[in-house]
Amino acid sequence: MSEFAVYPSLNNRVVIITGGASGIGASMVAGFCEQKARVHFLDIDDAASQALVEDVRGRGWPAPQAHHCDIRDIDRLREIVEAIGGAEAGIDVLVNNAANDQRHKFEDVTLEYWDERMALNLRHQFFAAQAVLPAMRQKGGGAIINMGSSSWRLGVDAMPCYTTAKAGIEGLTRSLARYLGPDRIRVNCVVPGWIMTERQKTLWLTPEADAELMRRQCIKEHVQPDDIARIVLWLSAADSVHCTNQSFVVDGGRL
Repeated sequence: MSEFAVYPSLNNRVVIITGGASGIGASMVAGFCEQKARVHFLDIDDAASQALVEDVRGRGWPAPQAHHCDIRDIDRLREIVEAIGGAEAGIDVLVNNAANDQRHKFEDVTLEYWDERMALNLRHQFFAAQAVLPAMRQKGGGAIINMGSSSWRLGVDAMPCYTTAKAGIEGLTRSLARYLGPDRIRVNCVVPGWIMTERQKTLWLTPEADAELMRRQCIKEHVQPDDIARIVLWLSAADSVHCTNQSFVVDGGRL
């Protein structure tokens, strides 16, 4: 028996997750499927998407539906969201997860690169929320969870476009929470610390970086993708019915 919560309020709920094929997103997809939600996820990686669908099905949970989408293409994003809302007679949860933390130097940033990073890390969150609004109103409310990052709060200097976008997400969250509250739509931000996805471990987790991470964290353990998925589940469930306009940090006490 699992030591973690089961949320009856998530059973049969319609959930959309962007960037769901790998990393934190894949943990969210699996987590919602385990709760027997009706999960749709968007990703550009078709092979990883199909592998995730098969993995979830193999665990005996309701299989998610994968949708090919480059979230920089707002017309395509809207098309998919509207189609899901129509087919499912509404949408209950949106998780704005898709992002890319590519490292870059301040001096090397061009206008084109800046615009592309904003499109990949910030712009789609606004337009996905805008797109789900009619379908959430149809259901009488819902939950939007925007994925932020502790990187900008820490003053990380290796990716200024990314940290700027992630700082903006917290501002966007507060504005949307105020505007959508009368529709019973809750909007929150989850702020992960350094989460040990395969990408992070492969590209950046050196022994020196790991030692510094453990020095700064209060809890001397790596934070895992499932740890982020679990707070997203809670924020999507009825248990958090009056939680909105907030940023929830999950970083082992690093900040």
